[in-house]
Amino acid sequence: MLKHLHIRNYALIDQLDIEFGRGFSVITGETGAGKSIILGAIGLLLGQRADAKAIKTGEKRCVIEAEFCTSQSAVSQFLTANDFEQEGDICTIRREVSQTGKSRAFINDTPATVAQLRELGDQLVDIHSQHQNLLLSRENFQLRALDTVAKNAPLLEAYSASFGLYKATQRELAKVRKAWEEEQREQDYMQFQFSQLEEAKLREGEQEELEQRQRSLEHAEETKSQLFSVSDTFNKEETGVLDGLLRAQRRLEGIAAYCPEVEELARRVESCKIELKDVAAEVDDKLEEAESDPQALEKVVERLDLIYDLLRKHHTDSVQDLLRLREELRQKLHLIDRRESEISELEGRLQTEERELLRCASALSASRRKAARELEQGMLARLKDLGMPNIQFEARVTEAQEPTQQGKDNVTFSFSANKNTPLQPIAQVASGGEIARVMLALKALISKATQLPAVIFDEIDTGVSGRIAEQMAKLMREMSEGEERQVISITHLPQIAALGEHHYRVFKEESSLGSASRIALLTREERIEELAHLLSGSTVTQAAIDNAKTLLSNA
Repeated sequence: MLKHLHIRNYALIDQLDIEFGRGFSVITGETGAGKSIILGAIGLLLGQRADAKAIKTGEKRCVIEAEFCTSQSAVSQFLTANDFEQEGDICTIRREVSQTGKSRAFINDTPATVAQLRELGDQLVDIHSQHQNLLLSRENFQLRALDTVAKNAPLLEAYSASFGLYKATQRELAKVRKAWEEEQREQDYMQFQFSQLEEAKLREGEQEELEQRQRSLEHAEETKSQLFSVSDTFNKEETGVLDGLLRAQRRLEGIAAYCPEVEELARRVESCKIELKDVAAEVDDKLEEAESDPQALEKVVERLDLIYDLLRKHHTDSVQDLLRLREELRQKLHLIDRRESEISELEGRLQTEERELLRCASALSASRRKAARELEQGMLARLKDLGMPNIQFEARVTEAQEPTQQGKDNVTFSFSANKNTPLQPIAQVASGGEIARVMLALKALISKATQLPAVIFDEIDTGVSGRIAEQMAKLMREMSEGEERQVISITHLPQIAALGEHHYRVFKEESSLGSASRIALLTREERIEELAHLLSGSTVTQAAIDNAKTLLSNA
């Protein structure tokens, strides 16, 4: 429950500190006194959007802090999961907003995100304002309300996990099918390209080898002529290099006996002769090979023409690029061949996941139908107490055409306030006062199911008065019963204000510094005066005071 609230420099509030008790509390005050400001401050703590305009004029920042007392396991689990310190049953939330519009949030003095505030706030307090009555017309709200009463959280979690798997596989299957369709359109062309490259039997480095071979064959006659001339230079009698070296060697050897230093020169000449003889032999071998071969040249040119054609066609620069492209095409064609089996596998998986999804949906639907009867009985009992003796109420659960994130059900609340009047969707036929009573009855059921520590009603009594208002107050007081339960109602009706166990008044105080909103816990005498004001307006009569005393005594 909300134990303490501190507000500083927020709107018309310079500083406010107020303690709240368990049970049923009421807040009253003139229009514009600041009741909605207090609610706005609490909303900030629960993760609503921060606005620098909310800072009190002349101040640099505002601070809102609340202390909650709760032993709920869900709160403890949240704090543990998010590494927030725990201080027994006390949980403190603080939000600060600066002039730049930036805000900081803290949970138990540890920095927190706005998303974490919202998540924790859902476990601590529910604020019901007038505009929330409009939610009653939305099917998703009705569905969530039914699930809350049914305590369907575990079933919803199982269904949501199954739905996530099913949709993921569905998306994957659609993606693979689309890719397969696109690939099929390109398959023939890819197969043609691959076959052409495969039949070419290319090998790395082949282009360079062929181009060299082509140059050799094209210059075969010139090569032969030059080799012949070189051979003649080495081997020609009398004038050939080898014969000349042989003669030089012998002459040197001839004088070595009386000129020993030339012996080394003779050996060096012999070494040159041996090396040149090897060169001459290789030149002769090349000369025998150097034959013109037009047919071989033709084959080389044909092969190069094929390679050049493939390079142009595929916009590549080398045979290595063509080989890489051939491998890519091979893999793509292999993938296309596998697509069919992949699609078949995904279809099988989707069918399995669909069966599991429908099983989870069926369990959820069964729980909802059972809870719908309980909801109807609870709503009828409470609405009759709230002045609708001829009420008809139905929570209709129908099967949806397709599974959604929430299941395979549509939920519609149908309503009739009169006998022999057909049931119709509640938003179409209920008046403002009837909607308020329906929402209060629904909130009572939800509160009982969730054991939420604190519920705040902002003028839920709109459109009702008299005995009905008293019955609404009794229902709110019933909701507040329990060790850690708390209901706070902001009201203009004395019948509701009188039944509060704690009564707070919000008022505006004027000073030389301007207007400021204040809140005070009223004593019994102050309550009598406040109730009298609610009964008779600005001029308090003795009859109004007596009536106020009677209301308090009856309460």
